[in-house]
Amino acid sequence: MISRNEALTLLMRHNDETNLIHHALESEAVMRGLARRLGRDEELWGLTGLLHDLDYAATRDNHARHGLDSVDMLADKLPQEALDAIRRHASEMNGSEGPQTEFDHALRCGETVTGMVHAGALVRPTRIDGMQPKSLKKKMKDKAFAASVNRDCIRECERIGLELGEFLQVAIDAVADIAPQVGLAPE
Repeated sequence: MISRNEALTLLMRHNDETNLIHHALESEAVMRGLARRLGRDEELWGLTGLLHDLDYAATRDNHARHGLDSVDMLADKLPQEALDAIRRHASEMNGSEGPQTEFDHALRCGETVTGMVHAGALVRPTRIDGMQPKSLKKKMKDKAFAASVNRDCIRECERIGLELGEFLQVAIDAVADIAPQVGLAPE
C-alpha cells in the first residue's frame, strides 16, 4: 500500500489548486475519524479519503471519468476495497454501481460533509473553534447555504450506523484537528 508521504506527493502532482488540496486533507481527516469511531483501518480509510479525488483536476470537464481515472492511477497502490470505494463515491457521474459497503458509504458521506463543515467554519468569527453539530444541522436545512453540498450523501452516515449529529461531531472534530492546514483556524 502507498505510504502517506507518497500519497501526498501524488496528490500534489495531480492537483495544484489550494481548495482541492484542502478538500483532500479534510476528507482524509474525516475518514480517519470515522475509522477510529467504527474500529476500522485508520491508515487505509485515511489514504482513501486523501486520494479519492486524485483525478478531479483532469476530469472536472468530463464527469463520466471522475473516480475511474483515479482508480486507474491507484490500481497498484491501494487494495481493491479502497479502489471500489473511490469508484463508487462518484457513481452518479461515472455510471458505476452505487455504494455497496460500509467503506463506500463512509467515503461518500465523509468526503461530502467536508463542504458543509468548511463553509460553516468560514462564516463563523471563531472559524471551526466551538462549532456544534446543531449549527450544521440548521445550515443543512438552508438549501442556499453551501448549495453544491449533497445533503442526501451526508445522510448516508446512517448507513454506517451513525446518526447525523454524531457523524457531524466526528467530522467537526476531525477537521478541527487540521484547522491550521486548511485555513480554518481562528484568526
